[in-house]
Amino acid sequence: MNTSVAFIGLGAMGYRMAAHLPKQFDTVYVWNRNFDKAKQHATEYKTQAVELQQAVQADIIFSCLPTSQDVEDLIQTLEIKSGAIWVDCTSGVPESARKLSQQLAEKNVKFLDAPVSGQTIGAENATLTFMVGGEKSAFDQAFATMQVMGKLIKHVGDSGAGFAVKAVNNMMMAVHLCAAAEGFTTLKAHGVNLNEALDCINASSGKSGVTEAVLPQRVFNRSFPLTFALPLLAKDTGIAVDLIREAKLSAPVIGLTQSLIQTANNLAEPNSDFSTAIKMYELWNKITLD
Repeated sequence: MNTSVAFIGLGAMGYRMAAHLPKQFDTVYVWNRNFDKAKQHATEYKTQAVELQQAVQADIIFSCLPTSQDVEDLIQTLEIKSGAIWVDCTSGVPESARKLSQQLAEKNVKFLDAPVSGQTIGAENATLTFMVGGEKSAFDQAFATMQVMGKLIKHVGDSGAGFAVKAVNNMMMAVHLCAAAEGFTTLKAHGVNLNEALDCINASSGKSGVTEAVLPQRVFNRSFPLTFALPLLAKDTGIAVDLIREAKLSAPVIGLTQSLIQTANNLAEPNSDFSTAIKMYELWNKITLD
């Protein structure tokens, strides 16, 4: 396609996501703070490693950075192409999305908050879920580029709605993670075969993504591969709690879970996967889930 696309931020997700774009688009710019990584991507996937100011001359600009503050700081330094659409795949803060949408509109640039779910395997296989907030017309224009990298692409509301859905999704996953840790610790304390119990639960009403994938693929085999860092989960649960406070809601389970995830993050080794939160329960109870 003639549309030019840029991808800013080649971390664990971004590196894999951007790899799919040259399959459909003739011009694909990539940029990363560690520019050698952008050069590596260009060599591996036939993208173009360019300076940041050139990258933001693309028609559609994707970003995937650790925090909304990182995105805000970056955008303040740039002269972005008039008429461009900025699609931010960061797991960010809804208020930041609303602010950036207003700021960029003054420069004739549309902003979409478009966080993704599916972890690195979804990025690798182009099966990610995009949850997108912002103007529907901008969503329609950017849809084809997101479709190259994702399987389910949904417009969920105005600016900030995408970030809100992602924060609540990750908070619910954290609730499931804590519940599974407590439940399976209880089972092991009573001498139950955990693998057989897992099969029963995954065929019953207690199943979740945690029991179907996280426990068998990360915890029981003690691999804990780093695909989604625990500090990022702690950040996202914090965003979810802020949303609850802003709406003046009562959500005690979510509040407790956020406290537990923050504690697990404080106890964890640096560069730990989100699944290592279960090690906090193992430490407390002196029971290993294997």
